[in-house]
Amino acid sequence: MPTRALLASYRSYRRLFAAPGAAAFTLAGLLGRLALSMNGVSLVVLLAERRGSYALAGTVSAAGLVTGAIGMPLLGRLVDRYGQARVAVPAALYNAVPLAALLLCVRLGAPDWTLYLCWAAAAAAPNLGGMARARWAHLHRDDPAARHLANSLEQALDELCFMAGPVLAMLLCTGLAPEAGLLTAGALGTTGALLFAAQRRTEPPLAGRSLAEPPMAGRSSDGRSSDGGKHGSPLRVPGLRVLALTFLATGMVFGANEVTTVAYAESLGHRAAAGPLLALVAAGSCVTGLLFGLLTPRRAPATRFLLGAAAMAGVLLLPLAAGLGGAGLALLGAVLFAAGTATAPTMVTGMTLVQELLPQRQFNEGMAVAVSGIVVGISAGSALAGTLAEHTPPGTGYVLPAGAAALALLIALTGRRHLRTPGGGTGSGPGARENAERVVSASV
Repeated sequence: MPTRALLASYRSYRRLFAAPGAAAFTLAGLLGRLALSMNGVSLVVLLAERRGSYALAGTVSAAGLVTGAIGMPLLGRLVDRYGQARVAVPAALYNAVPLAALLLCVRLGAPDWTLYLCWAAAAAAPNLGGMARARWAHLHRDDPAARHLANSLEQALDELCFMAGPVLAMLLCTGLAPEAGLLTAGALGTTGALLFAAQRRTEPPLAGRSLAEPPMAGRSSDGRSSDGGKHGSPLRVPGLRVLALTFLATGMVFGANEVTTVAYAESLGHRAAAGPLLALVAAGSCVTGLLFGLLTPRRAPATRFLLGAAAMAGVLLLPLAAGLGGAGLALLGAVLFAAGTATAPTMVTGMTLVQELLPQRQFNEGMAVAVSGIVVGISAGSALAGTLAEHTPPGTGYVLPAGAAALALLIALTGRRHLRTPGGGTGSGPGARENAERVVSASV
């Protein structure tokens, strides 16, 4: 990227942190998300080393994913009702207890069922990514261009964590001790959550004290209330159901792609190359996410979401072609990087739609529902890809992420009428237009 473009990008994203406290809650949340990205690899290495079973490690990990998918929206509802700090602090302190119990059970050789119990109980970690997005939505409630930029930044940070987290976990588990990964992840997660909760000046107010909720928030395009009542589930909103199902299919893309890439690299005799190959997928998404934030949204979010899903379905045909064609590591790495480039625009616009379809009092629960869909999809995609890898030639498994991306596009197309936001959601008001012009001028 040319120096002028890099400088313009820096200035555009620096504008987000002009709000007091924005940098503090972003850095604190980053610690928590880094811990989350370390957990899966750390658990697998620990149980494979201490118990000698990858099968046990996989099923224990799946148990945590299931309980996390259930518990995350419940925690989100509590956050919307009582505030971020009042929920994040006890949740983070509680979460450290079953994590410590798991390490103790492994150390003492406790029965396998205790591992399932402890890891399932440890899945109630606060969703710092969703809370951070809720803070950005509140800070820039009158500035659609800044919200778009912030959602793009958050997606890029997610991808950065999922590039660095597994690598750090492997270094700790193999260089120090098998327990070192989970110990570090637990310390980072608890510290990050407590520091995040301490940033009170950027915490969104509760619904009863909110001055920012738009007059049309929580209403569908036909004017009917769509929030399901003050304490109703956000899943009563048809648009959120469409997004959750689309994200579930997108999660299947992630899970199937990860397992298939590991199996393919192993078939080539280079299993250690699987980590860098998967990092290239995240890198493609991270770079595209940052660049996507610099673009001025000119189409409605629903249209952008459909275009992103279509692009994702298209580029995921590249790894399928490479795998079936017996491509080497270099070519596979190039197509995986390309495959990652369509993920960020889809995820960024999807989170924007969650914010625009729901009233502010349901932001955290709604975003937790979306993330839960991704988590369930990852679990399902990983399981299907593992089965396919054992019974088909190397590379055949790439049919799963390609098929899941096509399914995500089909779901989005079928439910597109429910994704329309009041006024088109293009940010065409005077304040939005002024801030969009600033983004354009900074990027030229």
